[in-house]
Amino acid sequence: MRADIVPGATFPDYELTDHTRTRRRLSELQGIDPMILILSRGHYCPKDHQQHLALAAFYPQIAVAYTKIVTISTDNILETNEFRDAVGAQWPFLSDSGRKIQKDLDIQEYTDPHHDPMIPHTLVLEPGLKIYKIYNGYWFWGRPSTEDLRQDLRVVTQKIRPDWDLATPGLRANWDNEKSQHYPYKESH
Repeated sequence: MRADIVPGATFPDYELTDHTRTRRRLSELQGIDPMILILSRGHYCPKDHQQHLALAAFYPQIAVAYTKIVTISTDNILETNEFRDAVGAQWPFLSDSGRKIQKDLDIQEYTDPHHDPMIPHTLVLEPGLKIYKIYNGYWFWGRPSTEDLRQDLRVVTQKIRPDWDLATPGLRANWDNEKSQHYPYKESH
């Protein structure tokens, strides 16, 4: 991995084609929320299938927690769609068949010249594509479990959400002053 891709740094805002053949920027997909970014070997890898099956089962919690998830692989669009469908994923899969990210981040998996994939990594990103944590998944146990992700996302969410603890001094008064901005109805007296 490139030396400047470390916790605290900003991950590059790559633009790639998604599974629907739409060009997408990572920052657009992330919005204002935390994001799990998977740099994947792709459809042929049984380890990637297992990781993505676990993430698909975890997805309802990811979605309700205002967290985004994106997978990028070196698969072409057809393989990208087959991979996404095979694991039951409900999030965007981006195709990097030209290996732009693999080259830019210096993560070519040289042990597999036939598929020429990226070394798999999972990143937990704070808003603004700020890197919180990086997992190297060349070996399966290097990939984060859903519990690892839950712990990381708890820290990130607590850090970025000023209303994490509703007992924070001044938060209630601020809410009372700005309530009309949050609800489409007025209080009845």
